[in-house]
Amino acid sequence: MAIEDSDAAASPYTDAARARLAMAHEACELAGLARAAVPIGEHELHPDGTARSPGSVLADAAGVLRAAHRFFEAAAVSERLGGASWQLIGDVLGVEAQSARARFAAAESCFREELQKAGAVGGAGDAGWWRAYTAGNPLEAARDLDDWVLRHEDGDGDLGAAPVSGGLVRRDPGSKQRDPDSK
Repeated sequence: MAIEDSDAAASPYTDAARARLAMAHEACELAGLARAAVPIGEHELHPDGTARSPGSVLADAAGVLRAAHRFFEAAAVSERLGGASWQLIGDVLGVEAQSARARFAAAESCFREELQKAGAVGGAGDAGWWRAYTAGNPLEAARDLDDWVLRHEDGDGDLGAAPVSGGLVRRDPGSKQRDPDSK
């Protein structure tokens, strides 16, 4: 379902939708960093094939790895806010539920706090810019990602005009968030 501007203020996205949007942003950043590592410019190598800037390729790879870790963490938070229990996350990762919780609980808590700050007057908080941007301006963030996906489409099939924003779910004003670990 496409999202209309007039609906944005009246019915904010669910926390799970915002977490999924944050994960999409991390995936976008990761893809951009990895994609930038593919071309080999003439200026990169000496005529004998050695690097003109020793260590630069490794530094770029370390940046990709850091982005991959942020994506991994955002995926766990997205799953949690989408209703997954620590047991399910542990099962998917091949670890005990307690290990999954120890690894990702702080990230989930931080994300939930950022969502609360975004709802407060003037509040984007002090988290990374993407998290504050996504929490405070989810429709704009989703549309930015719509544009990115459509610019980088490589025969992915018919993604439609809103491949990110079209899938986001709005909060039912009368509903309450539930803890995925409660019965």
